[in-house]
This record gives sequence, structure tokens and C-alpha cells, in this order.
Amino acid sequence: MKPLSKLATAIIPNNGGELTLFRREDEFSIRLSGVRGELMNSRLYNSEEELAKLGCAHIKEKDQAKVLVGGLGMGYTLAAALASVNANSQVTVAELIPEVVEWNQGPLGECAGRPLSDERCKVRVGDIAELIKLEQPDFDAILLDVDNGPEGITHSNNNWLYSSRGLEALYNSLRPEGMLAVWSAGADVLFPIQLKKAGFIVTVRTVRARPGKGSRHTIFLAQKPWR
Repeated sequence: MKPLSKLATAIIPNNGGELTLFRREDEFSIRLSGVRGELMNSRLYNSEEELAKLGCAHIKEKDQAKVLVGGLGMGYTLAAALASVNANSQVTVAELIPEVVEWNQGPLGECAGRPLSDERCKVRVGDIAELIKLEQPDFDAILLDVDNGPEGITHSNNNWLYSSRGLEALYNSLRPEGMLAVWSAGADVLFPIQLKKAGFIVTVRTVRARPGKGSRHTIFLAQKPWR
């Protein structure tokens, strides 16, 4: 097997460490300094796609739906979100690190079918928390894959999103019956309780990194009731 070749690096703001992009033929890998193993791999994306499919299932037939994706990564969640809504909808992706957007505009973008080129896609470079703090009920679905889940490892500011104040702001950013879907590397027994306290109706799903096999990841589905 050929070795991985280093393509690029990016600094995560606020002392979050350094991301490094590697490539081996058609396989890409992103690693985080100080963390053993990979943060992302282009061959392991089923759970990222499931995040979007589950989070957008309720709006598949809705006209002019609006979706917010927190975290671009390798583009798989964004691509699946675009595939889950109709031609008149809009999907905004918020990515903190400019270089990650550039990587997806380059060769990495081929992995997910270049979703950034979709005319329904709007890119916002910056912290998704700044959008959420506006607390405007603009979105039918919010898909969060900004870190390793409720316990972040790459950017300490992500912790705000999963705090009681952050969950309240997420709730207020959704339209009635809107869905918050949160990707997590593992289970978390306390997080559903926090979601329910914020007013959500909660379901927890377990999905695999690859269809039918691979690591088990958790998707928290939290729907805002109709009021």
C-alpha cells in the first residue's frame, strides 16, 4: 500500500490545534495534531450521510426548505442534505476554517461530488455559533457535525453549542417542527436529557461508519414541537 502524502495544513482558531490533509490515490485523510488516529477519512462517511438523511427526512417534499449545516468536513453531510431537499430549497454550510473550504473546492471535493458547486448551497466561513446566537427562526433543519459530538475536541467554543444556553438558541433558530440533528462519535446518556429540557422531542439513533459495518456513531434527533 502506498504511503499517505501530506497535502496541506490549517490552524484551528483559539488554540484548537492543527489539521493536516493527506492523500493516497483517491483516498483522503484529515488528522488533528495531538490526537491519535484520523479525524476523518474519505472512505468512512455513512454516518455523516445518515445525519443529513435523518435530519432532513421531514422536509423532503417541502418547498423552499432552509437547512443549516454546521461543519463542512469532507462535504458528505452537505451533499446528502442537498440530495434530501427539493430544487427550490437552500442549504447553508458554516465552516470555521477557511482552508477546509479551499480543500473542498480542490481535489477533496470530488469525494462528495463537489456539493459546494450546487447553486442551492451557500457557504459561510465563520463560527456557526454566530448564526445561532441571532436566534432567528429561519431553518427547517440544523445539522451539527462541528466536532466529535457534545464533547468537543477541536475547538473549545463548540462547547457553547451543547450548553443549555446554546441548545436554547438552537431551538429558537428552528421553525416549528424543525429538526436539530447532532452527530456524535459515541453515546452520551446526559445529552438527550439536556435536549428535552430545552423543549425538544428527542430520538437517538445508532449508525455505522460504513453501511452495515465499521464504528458505531450516534445521531441525536431533536424536533421542535408545533406551537
